[in-house]
Amino acid sequence: MQTDKMIRVQQIVSGKTPEESLALLGKEFAGKIIFSSSFGLEDQAITHIIFSGNIPIRIFTLDTGRIFPETYSVWNSTREKYGKNIESFSPDKEAVQKMVSSKGPNSFYESVENRLECCQIRKVEPMQRALKGNEIWITGIRKEQSANRDNMNSVEWDEKNQIVKFHPLFDWSFEEVKDFIKKNNVPYNSLHDKGFPSIGCQPCTRAVKEGENPRAGRWWWEDATKKECGLHEK
Repeated sequence: MQTDKMIRVQQIVSGKTPEESLALLGKEFAGKIIFSSSFGLEDQAITHIIFSGNIPIRIFTLDTGRIFPETYSVWNSTREKYGKNIESFSPDKEAVQKMVSSKGPNSFYESVENRLECCQIRKVEPMQRALKGNEIWITGIRKEQSANRDNMNSVEWDEKNQIVKFHPLFDWSFEEVKDFIKKNNVPYNSLHDKGFPSIGCQPCTRAVKEGENPRAGRWWWEDATKKECGLHEK
């Protein structure tokens, strides 16, 4: 574990607002800090902070090939509003072709193993390429999103990717995020108005019912209580 670097990040962000934390980290780790966005509400709030503050933090997204049309729309509207580019990382073409040719286009419905394979190819491997060479990874994780995430901390060491992770909105409630988006007129995914608190790939995401866990709509056909794709597993 990179204890010294984690301690340094903790010192920088302690007692600071997300705006202050990101500005300080952007200055301290210029050229070595990156933010991964899936264009959800949390990610859009962080994007607003970075772009409107001209903070030197690269922003990228994963174009898995299976995302919603509404996600592409908010991606484009975000570029138009801030006049800045968002980098795109896609899965390895040959790996996708091999998986789809041998197992079909919807193999992820057949078993958890198949679903994790699809996530590995479409999300995890491109993410690893994006993170390579960086020291700080900014994410939109909030602790109330699931029981698994409630056990996380706002600053963590990601052993698999050998990088420090910082979740600037970790302690925010969903209402606080929505209020921030509204107050700052931030573009957001229209699916949020249709019962989608969490939005991933189109075949793997559904709207949730009132009272359901926000992550219940992800990989909805699985019974497991811990639903992650491998991006944020330690």
